Amino acid sequence: MTSSPRDRRVSARIGAIAESATLKVDAKAKALKAEGRPVIGFGAGEPDFPTPDYIVEAAVDACREPRNHRYTPAGGLPELKKAIADKTRRDSGLEIEPAQVLVTNGGKQAIYAAFAAMLDPGDEVIVPAPYWTTYPEAIQLAGGVAVEVLADETQDYKVTVEQLEAARTERTKVLLFVSPSNPTGAVYTAEEIRAIGRWVEDHELWVLTDEIYEHLVYDGIDTGSMPVLCPFLVDNCVIVNGVAKTYAMTGWRVGWMIGPKDLVKAATNLQSHATSNVSNVAQRAAIAALEGDLTAVAEMKVAFDRRRKTIVAMLNEIEGVVCPMPGGAFYAYPSVKGLLGKDHDGTVVETSADLADYILDKSEVAVVPGEAFGSPGYLRLSYALGDDDIVEGITRLQKLFA
Repeated sequence: MTSSPRDRRVSARIGAIAESATLKVDAKAKALKAEGRPVIGFGAGEPDFPTPDYIVEAAVDACREPRNHRYTPAGGLPELKKAIADKTRRDSGLEIEPAQVLVTNGGKQAIYAAFAAMLDPGDEVIVPAPYWTTYPEAIQLAGGVAVEVLADETQDYKVTVEQLEAARTERTKVLLFVSPSNPTGAVYTAEEIRAIGRWVEDHELWVLTDEIYEHLVYDGIDTGSMPVLCPFLVDNCVIVNGVAKTYAMTGWRVGWMIGPKDLVKAATNLQSHATSNVSNVAQRAAIAALEGDLTAVAEMKVAFDRRRKTIVAMLNEIEGVVCPMPGGAFYAYPSVKGLLGKDHDGTVVETSADLADYILDKSEVAVVPGEAFGSPGYLRLSYALGDDDIVEGITRLQKLFA
């Protein structure tokens, strides 16, 4: 008996997409909190600070202007595209034109738009792992194939040129490059970036570099933007970025894609049919953020740095846990292999996914397992939450595994 069209309710393409593991953990933690349980959530990568007042006031003013009640260009407000070009010059030293910018509904849409514009069916993208959960899904949606290259804690979660070369095939078109990294906090040095850039150029590949955590680099690490350190890649490099992490604006949903004009034009055409323009009020707020100084950003960085040192030190006090010191972003990524396969108060935990469930059940602490990032045996903990919550949450883990 043949099936009817109604039996095929969800397309195979969309049905293959996995739910965002980080948002799933965050939603579960918030639901438990709503029930009155004292859950501490290390799941979502979301600064706990409010958006700076001057940005909020710009949005309030924008709400009152009728021009913001109407459609605007699909690719972004001209004023915002100019502000992004000016900010890029100021912060990374890269000279671009507004015509090289597409304003998107957050960084996630920028990533998808970039891959959709670059990839044909079967094209391969080398994806260093551990990776943020959205990258492989965006590549798959665009018709590409994600080729994972794993770097563990023994190499500070940073892939080598030799590993990249071993993963390269005739179908390789793009290298995904992320520094600072989500989920590990790894930061590539300028020397490492130049070496990878030369390899990319030698094999005539594209690069998509995600710079969303560019302002969160600690300990004076000598690093930089790939197209600045490797100017020979400018015409074959796409940058994605946004206001979410730098200005505590995760809910405002403003990101952007920077690249060659023809690629940006193609991605803009896609957006013109997918979403049209990003919310004008949010765009006006983003202009205020980018045109303002970085004082509030620096203050948040000081707090993140303090929390980074606290969470890593406390995690490393737990027997069976090994947590390298992250060089950037706001994530700790400890190996928990020493806790697996052991009896914990009558429960034998075999995987890091099981361990995350066990921790939430026994200690009411929400963490994301390494399976979500392509590297089982690890946990990701965001330290973008209050100091007291960090201490309380990790203290609960210390008692659980004492």
